[in-house]
Amino acid sequence: MIDITHKSNSLRVATAQAIVKVSKQETIDAVLNKTVPKGDVFEMAKVAGLFAAKRTSDMIPDCHPLPIEYTGVQYAVEGLEIRITVEIKTVYKTGVEVEAMHAASVVALTMYDMLKPIDKSIEIHQIKLLEKKGGKSDRKDTFETKIKTAVIVCSDTIANGTKSDASGKAIIEKLQSHPAEVIGYEVIPDGVESIQAQLKLWREQGAEMILLTGGTGLSKRDYTPEAIRPLLDREIPGIGEHLRQYGQDRMPYSILSRSIGGLIGDTLVIALPGSTNGAKESMDALFPHILHVFKMIHGGKH
Repeated sequence: MIDITHKSNSLRVATAQAIVKVSKQETIDAVLNKTVPKGDVFEMAKVAGLFAAKRTSDMIPDCHPLPIEYTGVQYAVEGLEIRITVEIKTVYKTGVEVEAMHAASVVALTMYDMLKPIDKSIEIHQIKLLEKKGGKSDRKDTFETKIKTAVIVCSDTIANGTKSDASGKAIIEKLQSHPAEVIGYEVIPDGVESIQAQLKLWREQGAEMILLTGGTGLSKRDYTPEAIRPLLDREIPGIGEHLRQYGQDRMPYSILSRSIGGLIGDTLVIALPGSTNGAKESMDALFPHILHVFKMIHGGKH
């Protein structure tokens, strides 16, 4: 199975269909009148579909086990066709398209099995996904121009050459899959004055987003939040809250992070952890959803 540990939970919905075609009206009448020898076709097939939805990961090798939180099975009779529609919902990291199609397939097969004693010419048609909602692709903003972005690494040891930077470069690599243009990359010592000076410089250079990494811990030289907070016109509390929650699900020490984010004018400023893994996970947690802020501050356009 593919790795989905970097994803966040969101509401996922999928609707699939299958069509059972019989060869005579008497078969449809038997279904509607509940006179099929094997029992109530609609109810039996529905139960089979509910089991199938929950057991999809047991049947499909690459399918992740996930919590099915709603399954709805609906029928519509159109001439000699019975249209099966299955809707499935979950709040999870991955979608439920396969679950919906698997359930629709098993509903159709159950109908076939129950009706074959009275109709030898039953066919199953058009098993397909009708609709899916949720996940990153459903909430991905489009931008006419790329967001001008500066990346600032706050670290005494990297600035003096004792260590090499990995977190800043990891952030830049993550940005490549988003509508961002990196116009600046700087390594600076920790300290309120140096951080504030760099923020001012890159805002003057036209940066619309400034991502800082490092200085969000609790050591005596971790000044990034203290440097940023006084400059913010509007803090966005959800940024720090989400980063801590996302991090805690993966590393308990994340509770100690002091990540912060907000707006200086129309420039989005976010302080990310200084560890390489922390920076990578923070980018996964925030992007691309955080970019919606530019639609909000520019009236839906950018």
